Amino acid sequence: MSANLAFVFPGQGSQALGMLAEQGAQHALIIETFAEASAALGYDLWALTQQGPEALLNQTDKTQPAILAASIALWRLWLAEAGVRPAFVAGHSLGEYSALVAAGSLGFADALKLVERRGQLMQQAVPAGQGGMAAILGLDDAQVLAACAEAAQGEVVSAVNFNAPGQVVIAGGAAAVERAIAVCKAHGAKRAMALPVSVPSHCELMRPAAEQFAQAVADINWQAPQIPVVQNVSAQVPADLETLKRDLLEQLYKPVRWVESVQTLAAKGATNLVECGPGKVLAGLNKRCAEGVSTSNLNTPDAFAAARAAAV
Repeated sequence: MSANLAFVFPGQGSQALGMLAEQGAQHALIIETFAEASAALGYDLWALTQQGPEALLNQTDKTQPAILAASIALWRLWLAEAGVRPAFVAGHSLGEYSALVAAGSLGFADALKLVERRGQLMQQAVPAGQGGMAAILGLDDAQVLAACAEAAQGEVVSAVNFNAPGQVVIAGGAAAVERAIAVCKAHGAKRAMALPVSVPSHCELMRPAAEQFAQAVADINWQAPQIPVVQNVSAQVPADLETLKRDLLEQLYKPVRWVESVQTLAAKGATNLVECGPGKVLAGLNKRCAEGVSTSNLNTPDAFAAARAAAV
């Protein structure tokens, strides 16, 4: 184990057609992991990620298993090639499930079915077109919170992803989100733009999904994590397995406290972060969250080699 090493796992938005194609061409372990995922899900997940159709890959109940499978494929490759275990793991939103698999708390097949169900329930909670999300750049957290309060007018709109200083995502009812975008622009936001998502994640509209999801979480055979997990809801390592499961359910309708999560990792000495998943969304955020933090990626063979060299 490396005391200054933490693995961070990305959430939705990291998917892309052709993701991990280079890694899959070079390492059978990537393809084998996706084959295992396909067997658990009942459809060819690798074919979907490589060939699409893109609209289907971007459907939340397909996106979530795809990103989880890609993340765990890279995690397995890391263990096989580098062998260095991190001192901590954390995941952004959906990525928390990948982190829990890596930590040994949740089985891979169980996690795939769990996030597929999570995606289905999220989609059902708010019919298409009735919810929205938007990224707000250039305002501090307090300004975004105030803008949401002003724009709500009895409807749901709230700050849901505290991704980096000056970068907050809001979510809620479609009309309330539009009003909040206008208020944020009026208050001097550099950018306030709607995101192309079908589900308003991490806001109160997802509470019904969490209530239905509770049974699926209860049915899983959980283990105590072998690697400490910093969770989204608390930005802390949970005290026990019951707290972990409770926070995982609350994560559906409570904010992702990513800035504080990265700061917690840094405070515990984990300043060498490795983003374990497709893309490099988290790398851009992490460096703005805490001083002295660096993030490597594993999504291409060259990036993987560089991360491995940095971790030794």
